[in-house]
Amino acid sequence: MDSISIVVPCYNEEQVLPLFYEEMKHVMDKMNYVEFEIIFVDDGSKDKTLSIAKDLSNRDKRIRYVSFSRNFGKEAAIFAGLENSNGDYVAMMDADLQDPPALLEKMFQCLKEEEYDSVATRRVTREGEPKIRSFFARRFYKLMHKISKTDIVDGARDYRLMKRQMVNAIISMKEYNRFTKGIFGWVGFKTKWMEYQNIERAAGETKWSFWKLLLYSIDGIVAFSTIPLAIASYVGVLLCGVSFISIIAILIRHFMGVVSAYGWSSLICVVLFISGIQLFFMGVIGQYLAKTYLEVKKRPIYIVREKI
Repeated sequence: MDSISIVVPCYNEEQVLPLFYEEMKHVMDKMNYVEFEIIFVDDGSKDKTLSIAKDLSNRDKRIRYVSFSRNFGKEAAIFAGLENSNGDYVAMMDADLQDPPALLEKMFQCLKEEEYDSVATRRVTREGEPKIRSFFARRFYKLMHKISKTDIVDGARDYRLMKRQMVNAIISMKEYNRFTKGIFGWVGFKTKWMEYQNIERAAGETKWSFWKLLLYSIDGIVAFSTIPLAIASYVGVLLCGVSFISIIAILIRHFMGVVSAYGWSSLICVVLFISGIQLFFMGVIGQYLAKTYLEVKKRPIYIVREKI
């Protein structure tokens, strides 16, 4: 009999966890031809998420949990869930029911009947999401498509079902700075995309503010593209060229006897402009150095406090 592991990262999800379990219970009862295990990864929650996971585990032997010593972030929770999974197939989904569990049966049939290694989901609409957030999200996906060789689809969710071979490939990537959407594309394998309408949270509030999403997008760009470094080099060469041409022009004007009025305000503007560009690209280089610094430390991606 085939087996499926369901990896569910959780951070302060006490309101929605019982609802998620009830939905999954219906799916598991319907798919009684498959063995299931659900792995709740408690990412250092400050509410009763862990207590609820323990209670569900006592009631249903298919439920397991992994609890971190502190909050390590969703990327670490995803990696921990994959690393602790045992199924022939592994699915990842959020606990807030924005990833409909009812799609799981159709996803599983696709992998069994068609020659795909994973079935991934993407939202075709962003109804209910703030417009400014949707705008920047679409710009991010377009930018990543242009500057990275990794296949990242607009509207892609973390919700997907994968064969064990693909899961093992992802687990083999032990990098500390993780961007899972990019890793999915980087490891390759054949993926079928399944579209669905956006669904709002069943309860609770999202943990992803605009600022957190912005920082997450920067992590993705730095992790899977070196284009910003190339741009810094190109702009530096361009500014050197402009400066050289300006010097030649000034010398020519001087020898022709043309006297220009010199003002401190225009000089300050130029200095501030050039300095701003230099500081900006120093920041870009600093981002890459910071990521390298964290990688060479070889710190663990997560630390487990308790698990079952």
